[in-house]
Amino acid sequence: MHRPHRGLVLAALCLASFAINLDTTIVNVALPTLVREIGATTRELQWIVDAYNLAFAALVLAAGSVSDRVGRKGALLCGLAVFAGGSALGGLAATPGQLIAVRAVMGVGAAVIFPTTLSILTNVFTERTARAKAIGLWGATTGLGVAFGPICGGWLLEHFWWGSVFLALVPVALFVALLVAVAVPTSRDPDAPPADVVGLVLSTAAIGTLVFSIIEAPERGWTSVATLAGFGAAVALGATFVRWERDHRTPMLDVRLFANPRFSAASGAVAVAFFALFGFVFLVTQYFQFLKGYTPLGTGIRLLPVAASIAVASVVGTRLAVRIGNKAVVAGGLVSLTAGYLWVASASAATGYGEIVAQMILLGGGMGLTSAPATEAIMGAVTTEKAGIGSAVNDATRELGGTLGVAVIGSVFASLYSQRLADLPAFLPTEARDAAAESVGAAFVAADRVEAAGLPGVAEALRAVASDAFFSGFAVGCLVAAGVAALGALAAVRLLPSRPAPPAHDGTAAGAPRGPGADVALAQSPT
Repeated sequence: MHRPHRGLVLAALCLASFAINLDTTIVNVALPTLVREIGATTRELQWIVDAYNLAFAALVLAAGSVSDRVGRKGALLCGLAVFAGGSALGGLAATPGQLIAVRAVMGVGAAVIFPTTLSILTNVFTERTARAKAIGLWGATTGLGVAFGPICGGWLLEHFWWGSVFLALVPVALFVALLVAVAVPTSRDPDAPPADVVGLVLSTAAIGTLVFSIIEAPERGWTSVATLAGFGAAVALGATFVRWERDHRTPMLDVRLFANPRFSAASGAVAVAFFALFGFVFLVTQYFQFLKGYTPLGTGIRLLPVAASIAVASVVGTRLAVRIGNKAVVAGGLVSLTAGYLWVASASAATGYGEIVAQMILLGGGMGLTSAPATEAIMGAVTTEKAGIGSAVNDATRELGGTLGVAVIGSVFASLYSQRLADLPAFLPTEARDAAAESVGAAFVAADRVEAAGLPGVAEALRAVASDAFFSGFAVGCLVAAGVAALGALAAVRLLPSRPAPPAHDGTAAGAPRGPGADVALAQSPT
């Protein structure tokens, strides 16, 4: 394929990835509006985010494997069609429950789209330097989504009703589908064995059970019988999946890939980065809109520094990984994330925007330096024929980390927020007290109503307690994110090889399994 065509292919794949990232950030900026417009509680807001994550994470391994077998271009077009249909239904939803169901449909489409874009990219850009540059640009779409999602979502929310943020995604998905149909070549694994149906079912059940248990843990209690039973079932299903894949002659996922530290350690780094990011983003939109008083559009514009730094660091990070090695770049990115979250933990309503910009640049730079180079390491550890399943593992770890981040950081935040609400004045009306218990957004809406009723002093007391409660949970949530990022940095230094292993003598990719009976002692490059 000629280079101009490769550029057009890369544009189509990046736009497909951009549509997924755009959706995530548009929804996040709309969360406070959903509190006001349809009365969504904090738990419902979490499910609006996590229904998408649950469907995505549960199906992404199966989707990546199927795309390798049936054809990646066709799978990508099908995913875009499902995503567009779900977005259209989202614009028609009238209740939080309906919106949660629609988000699950959109997650199914995303589970097909995301791994397919990366697997096609890997098949088109086969030389490492060119592939690293392409993955850097692909990773930069995360930053572009962070930028354009809040800005577009904020503009739509200020001019139309909340459902417009979903309807706006429909023409985006359709345009991307048209470009994919015209520009993207068809590819598949020419030696694909029959589908591993048992492996598909086991992987979906194991990941789905794990993600569902994580999502429900804050409500049920992390040590409740239901939560522990869910985690136990996920472990049992996962162990069954590993045994089946290890012994099956034509496995969906050759689990011996995880013996290659370049594959497994990089996957862990992606999970850590998105654990910290997703949990933080869930809270920061509320911080900007409720505590800082920014409009939805103003929130989007003010997020530009973090978006730009993610985009730039993704491109620079993959190039640095080729030159100086993945270990230094990924570990450095995680250290930057750690420092950023420690700094953000000191934020208050009085924190100036200039300081916030510096914090966002540190966080965005760390995210770009971690995610894109780690993805390059993962995709370099699998053969091009198995790129779909390699990409699916990358995306599954991303979603598992992100979902766990929302659940853990959200749980920590909710617990501390509820504890500090004990300081609410005794004379506060019961209705306002109950609203404050639902979320900080509901507390501020209730304060506005109390003030309109002629009780400005009571309203001010409610705002003060709710603000203090929010920042108590927000600070500890950021400290949790910083701690996880720091552990990830230490793990990257200890486990992630700097460079790919030398090519195998039999012609297979470095570190790639060589057949059902092959020895699993995989080469590791010097650190």
